Amino acid sequence: MTRLSTALVGFGHAGRVFHGPLIADDARYSLDVVVTSDPGRAADAARLHPQARVVADLAEALAAQPDVVIVASPPATHVPVATAALDAGCAVVVDKPLGPDPAQARTLLDRADRLGRPLTVFHNRRWDSEFLTVRRLLAEGALGEVRRLESRLERWKTAETKAWKAVATWREGGGVLFDLGSHLVDQAITLLGPVTDVHAELASVRGGADDDAFVSLSHAGGARSHLWVSTTTADPGPRLRVVGTDATFVMVAGDVQEAQLAGGMRPSAPGYGRGEDGRLVTADGSRPVPSEPGRYQDFYGLLASALREGAPLPVDPRDALAVVELVEGVHRSG
Repeated sequence: MTRLSTALVGFGHAGRVFHGPLIADDARYSLDVVVTSDPGRAADAARLHPQARVVADLAEALAAQPDVVIVASPPATHVPVATAALDAGCAVVVDKPLGPDPAQARTLLDRADRLGRPLTVFHNRRWDSEFLTVRRLLAEGALGEVRRLESRLERWKTAETKAWKAVATWREGGGVLFDLGSHLVDQAITLLGPVTDVHAELASVRGGADDDAFVSLSHAGGARSHLWVSTTTADPGPRLRVVGTDATFVMVAGDVQEAQLAGGMRPSAPGYGRGEDGRLVTADGSRPVPSEPGRYQDFYGLLASALREGAPLPVDPRDALAVVELVEGVHRSG
């Protein structure tokens, strides 16, 4: 079967750590072109993906007529790059967030529909170990009715090392709420359904865009989500706690896939995606819960099925639009 020709736009953290390795390890795809104008990143791309042509210009990549274009450049460029790729006849994967401006994001979705081109968004943390484990427990009825989801992505950075993140405002997709927060908002809505009310507290500890945030979401079904995202927290709290009427599930450590991919581990390697187990606490005490292995590679497996067989896209872009609308609304109300 002919491989899906792929162009990767951007070779920063998202392109180098996530998209490049996932595509390279999937026999259904060929990574043919990498677009980056940064000499250091171009050298890394050539070393890590010697079969790919490294170019500095998007037009040159689109001229090669790839089947799939992956947009892993800074958020402010997502909509224009994706628009150009759709117009060139390509299926498009946009790294999250879909775009910082909801109106532009809606226009992009309308364009994809009008052209009949597949467009999806890389909300890869739907395939985190802890998220998959919670979904399994909910399907089993192990928690009863969920009352509260507590979810954290907290990190410690003494300074921002990425040039665009250091200067980007939230209107350009900068800040921790658009970055890490998009993942947690998407997970919360996917697990617990539509949001009826939002409360948020944002802070800029180092100056510039927000680098510490708390968001509380009220869901239409009655549950509440408490979400923490930060790059200025030296001692992160538990990654996940889900409080139900029958039990509480706790996962202290987070998914290991990002670290594994950054260290050169292939998704097909034994032990990939396997991290620590969680705990289920009931009236009878606490017991360990075997964790589902994380499976970021499933995103591209589902995408291949969508492109070849007409199966559903791995992430409905309207779900990603709902995340952008919520995060942008928080910023505007603050």
